[in-house]
Amino acid sequence: MDDEVGQDKTDVLADLRRYPDVEAPNLHAVDASDRLILDEAASALAGAAGSDVVVIGDHHGALTLGAITRHGLSGVRTHQDRLLGEQALRANAERLGLGGFTSLGLTPELVSGARLVLLQLPRSLDALDEVAGLVAEHAHPDVVVVAGGRVKHMTTAMNDVLRRHFADVQARLARQKSRVLVASVPRPASERPAPRWPESQVHPDLGLTVCAHGGAFAGTGIDIGTRALLRHLDAMPANAASAVDLGCGTGVLAVSLARVRPGLTVTATDESAAAVASARATVEANGLADRVDVVRADGAGPVSDASVDVVLLNPPFHVGAAVHSGVARSLFAEAVRVLRPGGELWAVWNSHLRYRPTLESVVGPTRQVGRDPKFTVTVSTRHAR
Repeated sequence: MDDEVGQDKTDVLADLRRYPDVEAPNLHAVDASDRLILDEAASALAGAAGSDVVVIGDHHGALTLGAITRHGLSGVRTHQDRLLGEQALRANAERLGLGGFTSLGLTPELVSGARLVLLQLPRSLDALDEVAGLVAEHAHPDVVVVAGGRVKHMTTAMNDVLRRHFADVQARLARQKSRVLVASVPRPASERPAPRWPESQVHPDLGLTVCAHGGAFAGTGIDIGTRALLRHLDAMPANAASAVDLGCGTGVLAVSLARVRPGLTVTATDESAAAVASARATVEANGLADRVDVVRADGAGPVSDASVDVVLLNPPFHVGAAVHSGVARSLFAEAVRVLRPGGELWAVWNSHLRYRPTLESVVGPTRQVGRDPKFTVTVSTRHAR
């Protein structure tokens, strides 16, 4: 979307929704850090051309649409790692008759020549390092980064990461349990760390190379939930011809399954742009680009209904900072959509969540194949309906 600014609104924040992301009473489209970032950047936004402004990490459109409507901007560039956040921004803009922004990947094009960057601080220091390095290398020498978040999720290590790339980093006063860091004066290339993303790591025990961008969950490591499911790959149907790795992360499950089942084609999906870029790099590093297709999608995305034999799933149980089962339930429903009758969902989940009754109801007969105090591995057979 790169449209002219629509109807005149001075402040749209009260009208924003999370849709199509999960909506619940304890989940909000706007928080105090959005408002603080916009207020701290107000003087810079007032004198800026829209093409000089970049927004990174906007949750559901508050920073992008707030900047556009409060300051009459057009041509703002924006990047959101989560596809549902990107879709929520577009949905809010369309519902309110607004435009003036373009969504881009986390690439040099996003920040080239930018003079002002509004950033919702990521939780991951590696994700922050990747963003800060990209801005310092490709933005205008006079660029200012206004980065904010909730105080409970911020650490002084964030200041240290920014100082690797910027000579001037200042912490502003907190307000409503939120705080802003302002970074400026990009360091010369000789003083900045060498670009490191994506990183890669060889795991000799699995014969696998894992690649990861800064924002990818577990980085180049392999989380223990994924390891729990990996132990059961050999037990998956030998006659399966197609599979989906739903919420693929760095692609470990997709690549591992493709390797143990040479006749199988795998579609790996994730809504995270960092995960998709990481999974594509992992697939390439392991020589499986001809058999594993990686797609950025909400759920299984373009995969046809009732078309696959096996779905692998290691579902998240957080929505932002809140524990919420909505994401897992929607992924169970997506598994049902794409599985053929009799197809199998192999899932690993935190044992305390007790998903088995939900799997029985949503997917079909479910049996436990592995369990320890932290994780349970189950196989659910899709109802023939």
